[in-house]
Amino acid sequence: MCAGCTRQVPLREEYCRLCWVQARAEAAVTGAKPESFLPHLRHQQLFFYGLTALWDRRPKPTASKYDRRGRPRRPDPAPAPPPPAVWCQLALFEARRDLTGRASDEDASRDNPWLAWARHSAHRLGEARGWPRQTRLNVDQALVIILTGHAEGDVVRYSEVFPVLRSRGLSVERTTEVLDHIGVFLDDRPSSFELWLESKLDGLATGIAHDVGDWARLLHDGGPRARARHAATVWNYLNRIRPVLLKWSNRYDHLREVTRDDVLTHLETVQGSQRQHTIVALRSLFGRAKKNGTIFKNPTSRIRVGQHEEGVIQPLEPEQINGSVAAVTHPADRLILALAAVHAARSAAIRRLQLDDLDIGNRRLSIDGRTRPMDELTLQATAEWLEFRRRRWPDTANPHLLINKHTALGTGPIGKSSVAGPALHRQTATLERLRMDRQLEEALAHGPDPLHLAEVFGLSEKTAIRYANSARALLEQDLESAPATSPRTHGSTP
Repeated sequence: MCAGCTRQVPLREEYCRLCWVQARAEAAVTGAKPESFLPHLRHQQLFFYGLTALWDRRPKPTASKYDRRGRPRRPDPAPAPPPPAVWCQLALFEARRDLTGRASDEDASRDNPWLAWARHSAHRLGEARGWPRQTRLNVDQALVIILTGHAEGDVVRYSEVFPVLRSRGLSVERTTEVLDHIGVFLDDRPSSFELWLESKLDGLATGIAHDVGDWARLLHDGGPRARARHAATVWNYLNRIRPVLLKWSNRYDHLREVTRDDVLTHLETVQGSQRQHTIVALRSLFGRAKKNGTIFKNPTSRIRVGQHEEGVIQPLEPEQINGSVAAVTHPADRLILALAAVHAARSAAIRRLQLDDLDIGNRRLSIDGRTRPMDELTLQATAEWLEFRRRRWPDTANPHLLINKHTALGTGPIGKSSVAGPALHRQTATLERLRMDRQLEEALAHGPDPLHLAEVFGLSEKTAIRYANSARALLEQDLESAPATSPRTHGSTP
């Protein structure tokens, strides 16, 4: 029996282990020996409250001071405030800087406030975004190369940074993100749209090219009274009418010389949907030129586009759907397939999905602001993807549901090519076809009601009517092709 707590437990010098632990704890405060406190013990601290630290004398694990190759690890950069605004001499002309020859930390200017602030900002940004240690070291080395000797008023251009960092295998995207964060970065890359537009205007007459370029830029960028269109719309419009523009450029120098007969002559060479798309693009072009006052009369006025007969949307065969299901094996692709085939989600909506849109406990899912119940298939695919995401990128700060190795270090969505994965490229049941098949199935199961389709999937009036008409045509076709039933089938007597 313990002389202190009177418990029947193994003893050491008439006292149990817990009494010895309590005596050591009290002796550590005064510096006396634990034996002097044993006869006066009247209580014991609970076992689960911090006693492990008292009897566990093993050294605490500390971060290694050396990396895998035995080299000393770099310490974290010291906190640094933004450099104070000071007066600087304006440059007489711009000159490209030579960023080569500074590749080590020893070459950095320790007293440069811009470099100190950039390194500290990169450290904080990396912690917030979950950058791996190797990425942080690469960005730190890139900042040393770029900002050594940086002064107030200097601007770092993409054209100067890209060749230097790419030749050394350093991250261009993460480095420019830090430079833009501290406000010294200038992206001087030419716009891909401008490069494409320049190639399309090549070969056109000067006056025609001027009006076409102004019209294409208005469609792409928008204006005070015109909303910006999707880039694919501009591409389709200009690609459709470029052949006739080249033909007119051989005879005319300006769009004002084009007559109504010229437009009708070209429309006779195209039929069906090509004719409709051509007249729509020409109407838009000449309408813009008329509004700017560069032409006197619109030659496309009073030319009817005509009604386009929409075909009946056909459902997918079970073999086609099974082929697409068997083709996807990655957890992200399986979740994307479930969202398109079950919830009829578009690719853009899938890319925009965030973790906050999931409510696993209540089995609810929000797609573009519309909350939907989550079925068992989608729930299982979501659980598999979240587990894979947690294991693959445990420190990522990206709020989007779907990420990859590129977006895991940032906060943006995945690209379009990542949604339409290569697994479905050769399949008949693509994501778009699966989405359309799901909406058609809803119309067939619940009746061809446009209001119901618009409420469930958030479709526009025209799109909902089209699916309802297709479902009505398929139902009527099934009734007409069904074999005649005998009276016995309906339960009557012969």
